[in-house]
Amino acid sequence: QVQLVESGGGLVQAGGSLRLSCVASGSIFSFYNMGWYRQAPGKQRELVARIVTEINTNYADSVKGRFTISRDNAKNTIYLQMNNLKAEDTAVYYCNGGGEGPRATWGPGTQVTVSS
Repeated sequence: QVQLVESGGGLVQAGGSLRLSCVASGSIFSFYNMGWYRQAPGKQRELVARIVTEINTNYADSVKGRFTISRDNAKNTIYLQMNNLKAEDTAVYYCNGGGEGPRATWGPGTQVTVSS
């Protein structure tokens, strides 16, 4: 089974930027789609962005215009470029392959903390 590992989280001031990476242990072509989710303390996990192809993406309304999801098939990696970060973006960010069903694959998560 393909495993996913995130990196790139950290502490940043409001208005700053971070780029998250998610590396797969195998081909990301094994997933029809891949995405980023996040979970803030006391809240449910929510979809941040999803990518099928570079022209087939979708975003949560709260991040549209600030976050960009992309994929590098040759490197079996997806990215989440996060700009103009806000305090409410603070959460653990999870890489996902294959959606939310029983066969979904999740990474262990990376913490993003935005100080105001």
